[in-house]
Amino acid sequence: MSATLNITCRHADITEAIRTYATQKISAVVDVYPQIEHTHVILDVQKFRHIVEIVIQAKNHLHVEAKDESDDMYKSIDGAADKVDRQLRKSREKKVDHKIPGHRAKLSDFEKELAEPTDKT
Repeated sequence: MSATLNITCRHADITEAIRTYATQKISAVVDVYPQIEHTHVILDVQKFRHIVEIVIQAKNHLHVEAKDESDDMYKSIDGAADKVDRQLRKSREKKVDHKIPGHRAKLSDFEKELAEPTDKT
């Protein structure tokens, strides 16, 4: 993973197991998108709620945020990673040109039609 990944935990101490799980999960999502420059994962514990927020910054002013909350930190990491993956896929699909090259009319085709004489007999 060439992008930087920061993991921050609020109101609790992060275990090494949760750190490695979050790193693996986010790395799997981020490695598919080479435009990503920086990823910040924020883990928060408030009583019985486990909140995970993922903030991604990429080239071309792309900024993606996802937040998930559940009673288990692993579920929250999975949910936030899925949300980020959907958002990144949607932004990439908007940029991809879906037109088939064979269906496009070329300028040379129009020039050929104009150059051919038409019979008016």
